[in-house]
Amino acid sequence: MKIINLLENLKFGEKDPRAEPLHADREGRAILFTLKPGQSIREHNAPSSPFFVVILKGTGVFSGGDGVEHTCEPNALLVFDAGENHAIRATDELVFIGVLHGSPLAQK
Repeated sequence: MKIINLLENLKFGEKDPRAEPLHADREGRAILFTLKPGQSIREHNAPSSPFFVVILKGTGVFSGGDGVEHTCEPNALLVFDAGENHAIRATDELVFIGVLHGSPLAQK
C-alpha cells in the first residue's frame, strides 16, 4: 500500500499551474494540481479516459463540454467524460486531484 498526504508540502508554480504526478501505472494516473489565484488551465480534453476531479482546497471555476462555468469548492467531485473539453480557473489558491484511466507512458 502507498499512502500520500495530499496537502503536505504543496508547491505552486510562479507563472503557471503545477501538475505533480502522484502515481501512474497501466491502469491509471493520479495527479495533484495546484493553482495560484488567477492561474488557469486552458480548454483541453483527455481523449481516451474520463477525468475525475476532487477539490481538496480553495475555489475554482470549472467548465465542461457545454461551456457553462461552475464555481466549485472543497469536497466536490467533478466527472468529465472521455473526450469532453474542460477548462479551469482558480479564484483563490486551488488544490485538486485528477484521476484518469490508463497511462500510456507508465510502466508497471
